[in-house]
Amino acid sequence: MKTEVEPLEGNKVKLSVEVDQDEFESAIDEAFRRIGREVRVPGFRPGKVPRRVLEARIGRDAARQDALRTSLPDYYARAVRDHDLDTIAPPEIEITSEGDGAPMAFSAVVEVRPVVSIAGYQGLQVTVPSLDVTDEEVQRQIDRLRDTTAELADVSRPAREGDNVSIDITGYRHGERFEDLSSEDFLYQVGSGTITPALDEQLTGARTGDILKFNAEVGEHGEVSFQVLVKGVKEKVLPAVDDEWASEASEFDTVAELTEDIRRRLETVRKVQAAMSIRDAALEALVALVPDEAPDSMVEAQVERQLHDLAHRLESQGASLTDYLQATGQDQEAFLNERRAEAAQSVKADLALRALAEAEAIEVGDEDVESQIQSLAERYGAKPADLRRQLVRNDQMEELATDIRKSKAFAWLLEHVDVVDEEGRPVDRARLQLEIPGEGADADAGDPAASATSDASEAAPAADAGSEALVSAAGGAPDPNPEPSDPEAVP
Repeated sequence: MKTEVEPLEGNKVKLSVEVDQDEFESAIDEAFRRIGREVRVPGFRPGKVPRRVLEARIGRDAARQDALRTSLPDYYARAVRDHDLDTIAPPEIEITSEGDGAPMAFSAVVEVRPVVSIAGYQGLQVTVPSLDVTDEEVQRQIDRLRDTTAELADVSRPAREGDNVSIDITGYRHGERFEDLSSEDFLYQVGSGTITPALDEQLTGARTGDILKFNAEVGEHGEVSFQVLVKGVKEKVLPAVDDEWASEASEFDTVAELTEDIRRRLETVRKVQAAMSIRDAALEALVALVPDEAPDSMVEAQVERQLHDLAHRLESQGASLTDYLQATGQDQEAFLNERRAEAAQSVKADLALRALAEAEAIEVGDEDVESQIQSLAERYGAKPADLRRQLVRNDQMEELATDIRKSKAFAWLLEHVDVVDEEGRPVDRARLQLEIPGEGADADAGDPAASATSDASEAAPAADAGSEALVSAAGGAPDPNPEPSDPEAVP
């Protein structure tokens, strides 16, 4: 079989294939055998009809067309492998010779994955929030803890924001009482705005015994008339910050120990957020170097995968995409446009990581593949041998290796990107390491590069079908984008 490749405009190539007469004649023979198993000819058992009899009965053209239909995909696949083409879309095939007295020939115009430029990748810089925890931030956490242990004391003064007032409240319209807007002995915090802002306005400055009457708009109820009896005003009395309070409000015996723990927790959150920020910012910076638009075929394929995964998750919950759009109040066209924008960035990330791997001559060895198979097997409760057989059977070993290579490229990027704080000062990477109590310093825990290498399919957002197939076979994957910790939630 003779093949030639001709570059075309954009990221397309023209693949010309010529199959010699003997090889294609073998395909025609096989076609006659297939037809012979299906055609009933008097005097012959199925599958035992000689070719000359079939050819006389149905003609050679039928077998030639069958041979073209069944053999052409294999010829095309062989030609793609021979030229190591990385195709990303179905080909447009034109048969130029059907092989009747001459070699069978066809041409295939197909899109291939573009090779992009990432000039300047060695000088990328990312900015992370400051790792320093201020005394004011620690004090805010202490105040929050004090607030949770505060006591309420009756006061005779007018109510003000932050006070708790005991009220009987009735919401009604035209004499009809709204039960969900009515309650007795209801303890309400002034300024919380949980019912209607008008209630907070009315309660500010009110005293015990006051009766308040007013109208306000309340959501689906529309305009509602309210009557409120103020039965008591209470203010929060915060406890003193001393060792006795610390031992009652926490696991620590002293305020100093509690303060140190709060500071350590806040610093840990800062480190985790900084590491995640480096991952996101580094990839965004790399993608920004790609000058070309993402190929439409790759974007649409990515969108289709996203929608398929979303539909599968919704279906497992007894819902549909239509239900999801209605519940979230999203317009279908706007939703799809947003998915396309995300897919375009994901595709560009895929191309950029491949380019980086090529530029840095990053290789994937057998030990890398075996390690990843072992990791995936443990992760999804499968046997390594079963996963390997599945990959080989589905011809996905190369795709898995590509995933690993992209992850190694991402790890390289995270190791070499310059990290600065918001004031432009270099950040010491050693400060990003987390200390696990009782285990000493864990270098990998806070190192974004180390976390990238241990998480191949999540590290590269444009993960290929090889890893996705393993994930699917294992029954789904955990959320690859967990929300960062909230420093305001510590402790």
